[in-house]
Amino acid sequence: MSNLSLRETFPQLALHAGVWEGWYRYIDVDGNQIDAHKSKLVCRLPENQPDLYHQTNHYTWEDGTTDVRDFKGNAFENKLIFDNDIIKGWAGEVTLDENRRTMMLHWERMGEPGVYLYEMIQISDCNNFRTRVWQWIENGQATQRTLIDEHRVSHDWQGH
Repeated sequence: MSNLSLRETFPQLALHAGVWEGWYRYIDVDGNQIDAHKSKLVCRLPENQPDLYHQTNHYTWEDGTTDVRDFKGNAFENKLIFDNDIIKGWAGEVTLDENRRTMMLHWERMGEPGVYLYEMIQISDCNNFRTRVWQWIENGQATQRTLIDEHRVSHDWQGH
């Protein structure tokens, strides 16, 4: 990584810092919803660690079940690299998008051999809404998709 901070290297990613709430909806290949839950994501770009991206996902299902997952990524060249006990992969800005709305991610989930995912994220021009799509691939075939709709509830991730 150069002497530039993650905010300077990935200006589009910096737009995602803050607190987001929304819904995750899991769809099988036949178009049937197989799961859905609320989400609250805290996306951080700490000033004291300029190469770090830190995201904490809080999930809540209708039956009261909850789950929290924590992800950290480090900037390396033109990618944000994730390598932890949950996922291994990368994220990057889509430079071909002249509107600078799109990011792409690729990752493998630990403990799920043969499964990998691609995610596309679009942020709105006002930077307060985003939509995400996960493509789940197993042994070369799509097995499901996750559709995520979110809105920003705060730019202040430090309070969370």
